[in-house]
Amino acid sequence: MSPYDESIILPNDEHNQQLLANVHPADWINPEPTGRYNIVVLGAGTAGLITAIVAASLGAKVALIEKHLMGGDCLNVGCVPSKGIIRAARVWADLRKAADFGVHIPAGVKYDFGAVMARMRKLRARISHNDSVHRYAKQGVDVYIGSGRFTGADTIQVEGQAGNQTLTFARAAVCTGARASVPPIPGLQEAGYLTNDTVFSLTELPPRLAVIGAGPIGCELAQAFARFGSQVYLIEATHGIMPNEDRDAADIVEQQMLRDGVTLLCCGKDVQVQKTEFGKRLTVDSHGQQYDVTVDKILVGTGRTPNVDGLGLEAAGVAFDRRGVTVNSRLQTSNPKIFAAGDVCSRYKFTHAADAMAQIVIQNALFPHPLGLGYADVESLNMPWCTFTEPEVAHVGLYEKDAKEKGIELETYTYKLDEVDRAILDGEEEGFARVHIQKGTDKILGATIVAAHAGDLINELSVAMKAGAGAKTIAGTIHPYPTQAEVNKKVINLWRKAHFSQGAKNFLVKLFAWMRR
Repeated sequence: MSPYDESIILPNDEHNQQLLANVHPADWINPEPTGRYNIVVLGAGTAGLITAIVAASLGAKVALIEKHLMGGDCLNVGCVPSKGIIRAARVWADLRKAADFGVHIPAGVKYDFGAVMARMRKLRARISHNDSVHRYAKQGVDVYIGSGRFTGADTIQVEGQAGNQTLTFARAAVCTGARASVPPIPGLQEAGYLTNDTVFSLTELPPRLAVIGAGPIGCELAQAFARFGSQVYLIEATHGIMPNEDRDAADIVEQQMLRDGVTLLCCGKDVQVQKTEFGKRLTVDSHGQQYDVTVDKILVGTGRTPNVDGLGLEAAGVAFDRRGVTVNSRLQTSNPKIFAAGDVCSRYKFTHAADAMAQIVIQNALFPHPLGLGYADVESLNMPWCTFTEPEVAHVGLYEKDAKEKGIELETYTYKLDEVDRAILDGEEEGFARVHIQKGTDKILGATIVAAHAGDLINELSVAMKAGAGAKTIAGTIHPYPTQAEVNKKVINLWRKAHFSQGAKNFLVKLFAWMRR
């Protein structure tokens, strides 16, 4: 049986046993290869799973190779467990402000961090059925548990429980994902640290926690742990948090995190770590002031490194570098028979991006252009994303700075949530919706939403952009009242009002005066 990192599947309770039974069953026997595969997929994260199951549903002969856990990061150590913890932390935060809603919670109410983590493991195990070895096998996919390595331009060797097996293919897809990047901080390796691979195995709340990196992973988990009562120090090399987002959007989240008890040490320099008898000692310079703090755990959330090592890519003639596998806009590698999708080749490290890229691989790898279907192009993807802090920050399309770099003239409109009735009634009025519309048209080129449900609200704007519907379509769409989604129509109405000229108004005034005669 192929090894996996047991540290991410702890504790050994019934929930994790159920998870393993689905995504890495101990009794699994790899099939015997019979003939050439239409496509062999290396890696069973989101990109690999979608590629494999869609190809099989179309009638292709498919092999799927996974050395670790089916479901990849998203199921096991990413989206699923993190959102389970974030939801529980929000419940606890809501209890603390219940009096604002006229609800009085008796003194002495407590939370149980161990129960929070057990709930997460239970739900993760339940969801894991969707990504299970047995489900994929029933759908016609030959699932191989073991390490896959290219041995030639059209062959892959699988090292599994029964020894080595060689698979031949007409096409292949590299979908091996990425892993946590660890910065070269002096003393960090010796002191020990957590990443997203290991943090979800905790059963006790660390009283003191340092989080290195204030991107999406760092911010989401720093806020969640702080809400449960950890003393959290969030260390970021740049100014503020979420450096890729609009500054005023990130500032709203930053202020909420400070209220939640997070200590932000931004513009952090000269970080050093030392293991002591009292814990892990960190020294860092932030805005010219030297900080010296001791914590129980350190969580690293400083980005992702593509998994390209040990795949035999050289033997297959597949080009790669530190950024991952090199692909063209069709997701084709330097070997025209081999494609790639997901975190191993994409700057968008999102589950939904991997899903979308898998669809492109299917069309381009299995349906050659001469059939008249045309090539699918990754450059045409309209990619939204969301950071699931409270409030959430969601974005799609261009930022204002992107448009300036491209020489595109924009009109930008921002509508605050404290003018949206439902947001006021929900007590969730911190935030805004912002749209960027190409000057002289109604074409929406980008949007940012900061709101409690920003990840849901951004979808309407994403659909409009994908369909080329434009601002006029949203302005003419009826939105139920009262909903927070009204903010989308209200921000578009700012554009509509701006384009109602004084000349048009003067004409109507004269028209209405004439009609009164």
